[in-house]
Amino acid sequence: MLRISNALLEQTLSHLHSEAPREGVGLWVGKGGRVERVIPLPNVHARPFSAYKAEPQALIRGVRGLEREGLELLAIYHSHPKGPVHPSQTDKTQAFWRVPYVILALETGEVRAYKLPEGEEVGVSVEGEK
Repeated sequence: MLRISNALLEQTLSHLHSEAPREGVGLWVGKGGRVERVIPLPNVHARPFSAYKAEPQALIRGVRGLEREGLELLAIYHSHPKGPVHPSQTDKTQAFWRVPYVILALETGEVRAYKLPEGEEVGVSVEGEK
């Protein structure tokens, strides 16, 4: 189960809407399943309107030092600006990190997380919901 405050979810959505119509990508970091920080990353995919690839050096910088801070990588998030909140085949085949992948459907505002490539859904609890 991932737990995120409404404020950090709004920060995530703000980042993703600023990237639209391109897909946005970033990291949720924290501890014990509770998101404490949102780290937006550049999408450097050759087809950013239909796929994402986090810029490798920014990704490494994002996770480096988390352990020293007592934090861990909880999830990788990305948007589907016009698509469903379910993982695409590309999402499944390019899932290298063993953390949940959070998908945010910008048209509907729906948020879901999955263990990939398996496709098993992971719960997302928004604390302080409106």
